[in-house]
Amino acid sequence: MIEPDALHKELTVGQLSARSGVAVTALHFYESKGLIKSNRNAGNQRRYPRSVLRRVSLIKVAQRLGIPLAEIGQALASLPADRAPSAADWQRLSEQWSRELDERIRQLSLLRERLNQCIGCGCLSMEGCPLRNQGDVLGEAGPGARLLAPDAPTDTP
Repeated sequence: MIEPDALHKELTVGQLSARSGVAVTALHFYESKGLIKSNRNAGNQRRYPRSVLRRVSLIKVAQRLGIPLAEIGQALASLPADRAPSAADWQRLSEQWSRELDERIRQLSLLRERLNQCIGCGCLSMEGCPLRNQGDVLGEAGPGARLLAPDAPTDTP
């Protein structure tokens, strides 16, 4: 049983690591990126509010969804810093990320459908390549290597 006083104590980085299943180095990295925050005690050691546990969980779920850390940081910045994310906070974030995930699934499904047309080709640049150079858009963008996503900007002046 957890003692009532223990619920209000801050966690060491080792305790946070053990409770969250996230390596100490990853927690330090998250902190360096502003995703989580710690306080310092008199000995200059990190101490984390217990609410950081939920933030770390949110980070890990978002990473598993393929959300970039920059977007995770923006999402966390929209949450109150003085408390753990609530169910309503999670609902708002998950709705946004669900839309992005749906779009990625759509793009991956399209890629999977076109994959069989390209196996064995090896060209990666012919006009007819449905995966890498659909409609020869790379040739129209000028010489040299080009980004291969149809909506990606080119680096031509």
